[in-house]
Amino acid sequence: MGIDGRQSSVPGASGLVGRRNQGQSTVIRFENVGLRYGMGPEILRDISFQVPQGSFQFLSGPSGAGKTTLLRLLFLSLKPTRGLITVFGKDRARVSPRELPLLRRRMGVVFQDFRLLDHMTTYENVALPLRVRGRDESSYRGDVRELLKWVGLGDRMNALPPVLSGGEKQRAAIARALIEQPEILLADEPTGNVDPPLARRLLRLFLELNRLGTAVVIATHDLGLMEQVDARRMILAGGRLEIHD
Repeated sequence: MGIDGRQSSVPGASGLVGRRNQGQSTVIRFENVGLRYGMGPEILRDISFQVPQGSFQFLSGPSGAGKTTLLRLLFLSLKPTRGLITVFGKDRARVSPRELPLLRRRMGVVFQDFRLLDHMTTYENVALPLRVRGRDESSYRGDVRELLKWVGLGDRMNALPPVLSGGEKQRAAIARALIEQPEILLADEPTGNVDPPLARRLLRLFLELNRLGTAVVIATHDLGLMEQVDARRMILAGGRLEIHD
């Protein structure tokens, strides 16, 4: 369902559905992964899990447990100190700098601090990943507009981020993460700065995206949010990960 309660679909969603129908496989796999900075103690220890294609899971744990660090490993912006990370069937340790951007294009990331550019409109922020790739605007203009309507920002396309509310910025960040139709979406505390009704609306967006075939990992400390969905919970504490299916 859409955020307004009506049936909705993501622009270009047929590609997402097609991927899901290919049969479930593993998008990302961690095997005995450890991470430390310099000579300090390990922040993450013996982390093992997999993210199946089309799956939905929450990553939770107390503040400072390392949820954001684990997301950075998932997004390939950090390398583990030890262990094996496999992303789309490729060994992270063997991914060349040239291949890295290509793998990241298959992922969508919603950052906790939004990372919108204040001098660009909502439309321009969402379209930026496609513009950077050299796409002609005529080839994506319709998809960007449709996606902004899907997240409830159809009337805020030309607004600049400084005049957007926290919830509107969050939805713009989600739209930007989705514009390249990612196979996996990573969201870092996406409901941390919004009220409960808006948090539920955002959750419905993630569930709709998942229904269309994208794997979703939401890092959150919001127990109320997690109780609304029967989904796997990965709990990070003391540098170790417990999984509750």
